[in-house]
Amino acid sequence: MGIFRRFWSGREGRNGNAAILFGLALVPIVGATGAAVDYSMANANRTSMQKALDSTALALAKLMPLTQTQLDTQGWQIFQASLGNISVTLQSSDLKIQTPATGKLVLDVSGQYKPSISGVIGIKEFPVGAHAEVTWGIKKLEVALALDNTGSMASSNKMTELKKASHNLLNTLEKAAKNPGDVKISIIPFHTQTKVGTSNVNASWLRWDIWESENGSCNKSGGYNSQSSCTSQKVCTKPQYTSRSNCEDNGGNWVTATWTPANRNSWTGCVEDRDQNHDTLDTAPTSTTTRFPAVQCSYGLAEIMPLTYAWANLHTRIDAMNPDGNTNVTIGLAWAWHSLTKQDPMAEAADPAPDLSKYIILLTDGDNTQNRWSNSSSAINLRTAAACANAKAAGFRIYTIRVINGNADLLRNCATDPSMYYDVDSAAELESVFNAIGGQLASLHLSQ
Repeated sequence: MGIFRRFWSGREGRNGNAAILFGLALVPIVGATGAAVDYSMANANRTSMQKALDSTALALAKLMPLTQTQLDTQGWQIFQASLGNISVTLQSSDLKIQTPATGKLVLDVSGQYKPSISGVIGIKEFPVGAHAEVTWGIKKLEVALALDNTGSMASSNKMTELKKASHNLLNTLEKAAKNPGDVKISIIPFHTQTKVGTSNVNASWLRWDIWESENGSCNKSGGYNSQSSCTSQKVCTKPQYTSRSNCEDNGGNWVTATWTPANRNSWTGCVEDRDQNHDTLDTAPTSTTTRFPAVQCSYGLAEIMPLTYAWANLHTRIDAMNPDGNTNVTIGLAWAWHSLTKQDPMAEAADPAPDLSKYIILLTDGDNTQNRWSNSSSAINLRTAAACANAKAAGFRIYTIRVINGNADLLRNCATDPSMYYDVDSAAELESVFNAIGGQLASLHLSQ
């Protein structure tokens, strides 16, 4: 303070020179201080502009594709609405939106900040800008619904609620699709078997030896209804003789009974687990051990629907589901996986691509109770766990839903992430669970 006291009360001050010198010195001091204040305020304005520009970029990405005119018009409207009050002069022409490459938006905005203080040193305005880039794309989806259709689904209103929730999910995904085919759905009802339908009777991926050993007729009467029981018997080449002695005494030969397989057109359309080690994989069906064993349907079951965006047909198939039979989660998961790959038994899936995501939604209400080889839950659980691990390793993301009953640890571990496992205590909760999943799929993967 001494120097100021000297300037104003000393001899220099009395002479007036001090006031002039102090005034001259004060200009750069005030200007520098003002510049610092204005810089801080300008930086705050720039931060507001950056946030508004980022919001604009994300909003436009969700609306793409747009024409350049639409980008300019809607971009400016969104930017203004997001910006709030700032001290930067901006016009619509100051917002530049470019699409330098397919799937990419580049946004730049630049305006002039008018200083409040630093104008005393000649700074009238200075530029303030922001830059944002965002990628966008129609993220296509293929979703397989592996839905438990076992007898226990008839209790506690589970099947009714499952159908309602499934219809809502289909509606959500149909609305999310920007173009026909952006979203495709397959439906895999399952119990101990899955039903591929009799239209596949001539498919090369079917295996007939098991079916033919269980369906046919024996040339020895007496209720021999399988190939093994039939061919363990003997008959006379002269069918009127039913004992060996009478047969041979009358010039006949005592030979092994003959089993004649039924016409395959009498097959009811179901398949069971493939040979183990292939039952948990998506191995191409090119040999006996890798083909799918045809069997007669042991219970009523709705037919599988391969990937499609025929939404009315998908809804109809959901309505056709009927609870019956025992539980084999492995076969439901395996066929959901098959429906998402472009090889037999279903070839409707698209090849893997950066803009394509594939999901499985697996729902069950009970423990594993029966597969082709066993009625042991622990043994079947091992097959389910292997199928889960293999599908995830192949790049498929899995949601799992436990409805009141079932092996919680098995299903939790099967999900791609703990957040993708849902434990439902009441069938009425299924609608909200399916809505949550549908919302995630629609918002996170149709636009990015």
